[in-house]
Order: sequence, then structure tokens, then C-alpha cells
Amino acid sequence: MKLAIIGSGTMGSGIAQVAATAGCSVKLYDTNQAALDKSKAALAKVMSRLVEKGKIDEKEKSRIENSISYVGSLKDLAEADLTIEAIIENAEIKQKVFQELESYQSDTAIIASNTSSLSIASLAASLKKPERFIGIHFFNPAPLMPLVEIIPAIQTSDDVKNKVVQIIGDWKKIGVLVKDTPGFIVNRVARPFYGEALRIYEEGIADFATIDWAMKEMGGFKMGPFELMDFIGNDINYTVTETVFTAFYFDPRYRPAFTQKRFAEAGYLGRKSGRGYYNYAENANNPEPKKDPKLGKQIFERILGMLINEAADALFLNIASAKDIDLAMTKGVNYPKGLLAWANEMSIDWCVEKMDALYEEYREDRYRCSPLLRKMRRESKIF
Repeated sequence: MKLAIIGSGTMGSGIAQVAATAGCSVKLYDTNQAALDKSKAALAKVMSRLVEKGKIDEKEKSRIENSISYVGSLKDLAEADLTIEAIIENAEIKQKVFQELESYQSDTAIIASNTSSLSIASLAASLKKPERFIGIHFFNPAPLMPLVEIIPAIQTSDDVKNKVVQIIGDWKKIGVLVKDTPGFIVNRVARPFYGEALRIYEEGIADFATIDWAMKEMGGFKMGPFELMDFIGNDINYTVTETVFTAFYFDPRYRPAFTQKRFAEAGYLGRKSGRGYYNYAENANNPEPKKDPKLGKQIFERILGMLINEAADALFLNIASAKDIDLAMTKGVNYPKGLLAWANEMSIDWCVEKMDALYEEYREDRYRCSPLLRKMRRESKIF
């Protein structure tokens, strides 16, 4: 299979590695030659590390590296069977690239975007043949993260959708089908992990370290929300939150937090800037969490209740199947359990009562309980 990647940043390079490892012939395109050189050098370093660890041999290393060619013109992608775009999250820029690309490629070529939050239908509409377009959203780092969200637009043909599902499976990835709605599964359902943690901090209930400790100690999460935001980058995480909030017509469930906005404005972006919610300088003295089990349980259950409610609402609105929603959260962001399975464990009664208690306290639409949870409680059902 002939694959093309547009954009040689971390994501584009990662997807190229995945495809080349799976046996594809890959052309990696970028307008910046320095970026292409950097991508090639990074791949060589990764491959050498895999050889050192005994995961591949020198022959396989050479095969993978030789399967990727680095090009500087979109015309070089003319023969691709599938092209995946992984550039800046700007719809106008993407649309211009797709229009030019389409003029070079055959009518049967599939064109896809790795966008994490933009409308697939809107991007598809820029093409003369929008039925060839689809969303294929990988998670960073692409070679290691097993999940891929597959997002057909309303224009996407069934043939294209089925081919992409097959391709992602052939690449040994876990593909989940998602409706074309803001944030898809992961970036929508995960919003409360960050947003409610920020709200708890802003209310003065606990500091960053204590909230992170509570989610790891009580919930088994590998990283707390503030650690994870620092890892992702506060600028990136805030932009995704703002995009989802705007796209959902300013639904208060997705309202961004001023704390994160101010940290981003201050340049406290997290690990990449050396400072975020924590200080990453050498010998930095970061605060210790307050390890109060009662407080930790309160924090964990409030955030978990919000996460379960969001997952239930995604199912209620047919964003994806229950199986795919739980797969997305465990394989896309490493949650310790699927949220719908967690709802069963906590009990549907607990979920409804948790949301109703929050709503009673705040009287904000942010805390409205999903109609699906109410219906399931009434009918004594579980996920």
C-alpha cells in the first residue's frame, strides 16, 4: 500500500513509522526541509534504540527506514492510496492543502485528517469528491498508543469507511468508529478530568498536588490531571477545551477555566517550558500533597462522577458504542477502567445521586445528569 503523510512533526513522523512498520511504502511531506531532516534523524534514533532492546534486528531497521521517503512537493504524493494530514489545527490551511492535493491524486485515493477537534464534514466539503474524505485520529506517541479514532463525515462513503477500518486493523491498532462531533470520544469525554480538577482548585478545596494525589491514590490513574496537563502542554489543552466549548454552542459543561488560561498566557506551559502547575527546574521544591483520605475520596468521586456522566451522555447521543467509548478511554488516555464499566461498579444509583448532589449544591447546568443515567436507573439497567 502507498501511504502519504502531510506534516513531519511528532505526530506525522509517528504515523509514518507505524505505517512503514506495517509494510507500507510511505512518503512524508513537509514544506520545511529542516523538519524533514529532523524527522529522518529521529526515526533513525528510535530504530537504533529498538535494535538495542532486541525488539527488531538490523535488517528490519533498514527495511522500515528505507520504506519512508522524504519529499517537499505535494505533487510527489500523486500515487498515494491513502493520505493522512497531520499539520496545524487550522481549518483554512488544511482545506487549501486538501484542494491542491486532490488535483494531483486519482479519484479513488482516500484523503484523511488527523485533526483532534475540527469538523470532518467541514474539511470534506473543501474537496470536489468529499465522499473520499475521513477523519483518522491517532494519539501521541502514535507508535506506542494503540487507539485510533475513525471519524466518517456525513459525506464519507461506506466503502471508504470500511477500507479505513480494515487498514487500521492491519496496522495492529485498535480502531473505534466515532460520530463527527466536537472532540470525538476522547477529547470530549476527558474534559471533566481537567475541567473539574481546575474547578476544585479554584474553589480552594485542594491544591494541584493534592488533587493529583487523590486521582492516583483513590482512582488508580497513572497521572493526575495537573501532571497530565503539564505533560500535554497548557496551551494545547486549553485550546482543545476552548474549541470544544465553542463548538458545543458554549455548553457550560465544557467551559474553560481562567486558571489554565492565565497559566498559558504566562508561558507556564508545563514540561516543555520548564514550568506549569509544577516547577520542572533542577532542584525545584514542589509542594507535597495533603494526604487526607476523606478529602481524597471527595475529590476523586466528584471528578469520576463527572467523567461517567460525560461518557453516558456520549452514548445517549450515539457518538459511539458503549464498547468503543470504554476502549477509547482505556486505550487512548490510559484510564484504569472504562468509564461505563466503572459506572456499573459504582452503581447507576450512585452516578445519578452524585450528579444530583452537585446540581443541588451549585444549580449550574454544568452538573446536569445525563438522561440516559436517569432512564437506566428507572429501568434498573446497567451498561
